[in-house]
Amino acid sequence: MGTAERRVAPEVGDAAHQTARRGPEALDHDIPAHGGGTAESTAAQEQPHYRPLWFEEPARRRRMPDPVRTAAVRAVLIIAVTLIQAMVAFLCTLAGSWLAFPMVLSSVASTVVATWAALDVWVTRQVWNQRNGVVSAPSSTARSLRCERRRARRQARAAERAQERIRPGGTGQLSHP
Repeated sequence: MGTAERRVAPEVGDAAHQTARRGPEALDHDIPAHGGGTAESTAAQEQPHYRPLWFEEPARRRRMPDPVRTAAVRAVLIIAVTLIQAMVAFLCTLAGSWLAFPMVLSSVASTVVATWAALDVWVTRQVWNQRNGVVSAPSSTARSLRCERRRARRQARAAERAQERIRPGGTGQLSHP
């Protein structure tokens, strides 16, 4: 019956099915929920348990970074226009139209642009990965940049500690009375 419960007048054979309502632990309509005969359990069984229509599932892959996504959208649009141009050029050629030659030339140029757009997605993704440290290879540029930043922070903290140790107004001599 789906998720909706049957709401008709019980017949002779249907009486047992209508009295045994489905509880939250019963997964099938024909299996009655097992529980005691107390007033609380019958009150809980009187309200039908509805399952949600769908469940939210976690994404299998992480979302693409914004620059990569914009390059991918641009590439898809350019490739779609290129395919439409090629189809129009083919149909114009079959029809023997004067527009066939210009359309073939523009389709060739558009194919070059579409290839560039597809390569742009790949290059943008590689650059983003290298700059933001997704690739954890020892030769990664992002890793060396992180090490340099860490080293600079350590040196800054050491300089601050050295400044805190020096007392203001002192002569700078530590061993003379």
